[in-house]
Amino acid sequence: MASLLWFRSDLRLSDNPALSAAIARGEPVVPFFVLDDADAGAWAQGGASRWWLHGSLERLSKDLESRGSRLILRRGPAEAVLEALVAETKASAVFWNRRYEPWATKRDARIKEDLSLRGLSAQSFNAALLCEPWDISTRHGTPYRVFTPFRRALYSSELNPVDTAPPRYIPAPQTFPKSDDLASWRLRPKRPDWAGGLRKIWQPGEAGAVERLTLFLEGPLQAYHEKRDVPGVEGTSRLSAHLHFGEISPHRIVDAVRARTFSLTGNPTAHWSEVFLSEIAWREFSYHLLFHFPHLPVDPLRPEFARFPWADDQKALQSWQQGMTGYPIVDAGMRELWTTGWMHNRVRMIVASFLVKDLLLPWRLGEEWFWDTLVDADLANNAASWQWVAGCGADAAPYFRVFNPRLQSEKFDAHALYIKRWVPELAKLPNELIHAPWRAQPLELSNAGIVLGRNYPLPIIDHGYARSRALAAFKRINGTPG
Repeated sequence: MASLLWFRSDLRLSDNPALSAAIARGEPVVPFFVLDDADAGAWAQGGASRWWLHGSLERLSKDLESRGSRLILRRGPAEAVLEALVAETKASAVFWNRRYEPWATKRDARIKEDLSLRGLSAQSFNAALLCEPWDISTRHGTPYRVFTPFRRALYSSELNPVDTAPPRYIPAPQTFPKSDDLASWRLRPKRPDWAGGLRKIWQPGEAGAVERLTLFLEGPLQAYHEKRDVPGVEGTSRLSAHLHFGEISPHRIVDAVRARTFSLTGNPTAHWSEVFLSEIAWREFSYHLLFHFPHLPVDPLRPEFARFPWADDQKALQSWQQGMTGYPIVDAGMRELWTTGWMHNRVRMIVASFLVKDLLLPWRLGEEWFWDTLVDADLANNAASWQWVAGCGADAAPYFRVFNPRLQSEKFDAHALYIKRWVPELAKLPNELIHAPWRAQPLELSNAGIVLGRNYPLPIIDHGYARSRALAAFKRINGTPG
């Protein structure tokens, strides 16, 4: 007899309730991971996420081996894989931590019912969120659709304490079932190898998550409220991918931030730490929305947006994807994304606004591009964020909020550190011109080695015209004459 431990988006040994429960049962534990592209369908992991997954599984496997266990890898529909493992191990129980994607919740409900009918113990736990989506509701008993009251309800609820210590030993069976070789899954590119930028800055795995948290606590945290919107400096935590893959829990992050704040101020709360904790709450809010509105990734929450007059311009979409729009801050963000698998949050809002409001292209095109290129591609965050920018989601940005990329650039990248890093062909322009090179005089461009339209593009659309066009379209669907 054995207990099966199903790793999913919880690739860590610390603060892992399913792991703790499996060990407490007292039987040998068989940890396994399933690459379930078939179940995920259209939301199977994209290229950047698969790169990260390889590193995270590699690290988890080593961590398990150091505790007398090993990670079994299988590929295919999870229900079929699980049935085979139950038969091979003669398992009496299966433990896992919950996922909240619509396809996963339906599948897991079927699995739990089937296992229970067959006399097996099937137990699932919360390892990904501060609070279950169904445990918070408005005073009317309905899901929240506005962030601020949700945040207040979240942090006023009782949050479970964190047990951060990983087990020293995991009881193992006499023989483990067969496992796939991780390399055979080909999660990482070979030819062409586009992952050099990812390798340079990321360390997937639980140890990498803890190191990233420690660096944030000792550095950017105290200035987070001032520098989180400045993409040219290290002002954010960069924990998003570690959180998505469950290499660290939100409970641990919240506890660590409050403890650090207390050590510095004698109080567990401070303005700078509360601003950061609000970002954790946005993640929770996104999962709250996804659970209660499972169509979030594909359909607008505001139904009137189903008739929005989106454009169809493949050339403009390609310019946006390649970071060749002629707007330096937009291009810098898209190039950072392609190179590193990550983009600064302020710049994510700028490039998203440019796609849906300047170019009038459907938000789902941006959602799909981010899904394939982000190492932190997360169904709840990605869908909720794109709908927020597009104005069709919960607590959405007002339709008349159209980011001016030049003004955003001048405000948040005043010294052009970000632009000079990611759009180096503009680096010789003075700061007063680099945010809008089309405003430079021919001699100024020549002195900087720039020929607009040749080694850097002219703007693919005039922002003033684009803003007017977008406002007219948004007014029409909001019932106001354009």
